[in-house]
Amino acid sequence: MKDILLINVSGQDKPGVTSAVTDVLSRYDVTVLDIGQAVIHDQLNLGILAAVPRTEQTDTVTGAVIASLDELEMMGRFLPITEQGYQNWVEQQGKPRHIVTLLARKIDACHLAAVTKVASEQGLNIDKIVRLSGRVKLDESDQLGRACIEFSARGEAHNATNLRHSLLELAGQYNIDISYQEDNIFRRNRQLVVFDMDSTLIDAEVIDELAIEAGVGEQVAAITEAAMQGEIDFKQSFSQRMALLEGLSENVLEVVAARLRLNEGAEHLIKTLKQLGFKTAIVSGGFTFFARYLQRILCVDYVYANELDIDNGKVTGRVKGEIIDGQRKAELLREIAVKEGLRLEQVIAVGDGANDLPMLAIAGLGIAFRAKPVVKASAKQSISNVGLDGILYLLGYSDKDTISLSE
Repeated sequence: MKDILLINVSGQDKPGVTSAVTDVLSRYDVTVLDIGQAVIHDQLNLGILAAVPRTEQTDTVTGAVIASLDELEMMGRFLPITEQGYQNWVEQQGKPRHIVTLLARKIDACHLAAVTKVASEQGLNIDKIVRLSGRVKLDESDQLGRACIEFSARGEAHNATNLRHSLLELAGQYNIDISYQEDNIFRRNRQLVVFDMDSTLIDAEVIDELAIEAGVGEQVAAITEAAMQGEIDFKQSFSQRMALLEGLSENVLEVVAARLRLNEGAEHLIKTLKQLGFKTAIVSGGFTFFARYLQRILCVDYVYANELDIDNGKVTGRVKGEIIDGQRKAELLREIAVKEGLRLEQVIAVGDGANDLPMLAIAGLGIAFRAKPVVKASAKQSISNVGLDGILYLLGYSDKDTISLSE
């Protein structure tokens, strides 16, 4: 039989602390049941769950540990654990785990209080908290930059729908983003990201930009907005908008392409994904001319979009082949996944409009980026307050990870 002891060590971080404590324990044939360590602002917190043979005096072991800590000017606390308490802890490992990710321009205590309160009310136990964003200088701490905290939560929510609704409300109230996703093997093994183009990778709707050049900007923009809100069928709206572009010179395409701007974080995100071995795709209800333009800039692997029909240098007001609507986007996502030998759980989809919802729904991780309210409410996850590279946080990557890739 063994006595179970939780050893907590704290103090100024320095080399050799873990080595000294475990060296003492090794002299008494102690079994280490669990170990964890964190350092915050050079202050070490080390926890060791130890099983001490009853052939040894536990007081002898704790005395030896204290002596070693005194030499290192560290503090130690010792908490006896009952066998039943240990058994209850072991049984917890079968419970599901979820990751709650908090993203904001700046994280304040009120954000943490609100998120952890909702988690507690839903019966979730947070057992690990990690900062994924980089350290901030004191004179920059009040500036709006980019911040991320990741919580590992154990247990099953009392009501998953209510939990997601509460987190969505908090996100709107505090202008923050909150992701809640299952911590499973697929979260760490995703390999394909499929992007919408207009208002997702770029900060404009290309068809609206073409309409401005054709002198029908307001008419087309109104139809686009209704389609993105899901108020009218995408194919119907697309045909209406295309008809208004009839007669537009194809020379305008280069003019519009030259003024397109990538959304915040797009270039950094895709560059990092490529370095990590991800495949990327643009699946758009926009036009191939512009999707291929982005493909050259960003080195995207796959491109699917609508092909403008041009006759004698003029846009005819039609497209070649089938119009890519929401359902077709989902079909194309499936086709790319099959081609890459991936399960849908290994795919990430990112979009902003109602016509993106079908592909967001079937992807393992569907993310609404700076999306319309109806899309945010329906998507599994959403990002509205930071750039596209905030997606890296949802995958568990820290700023330190991505900086090391660029070195």
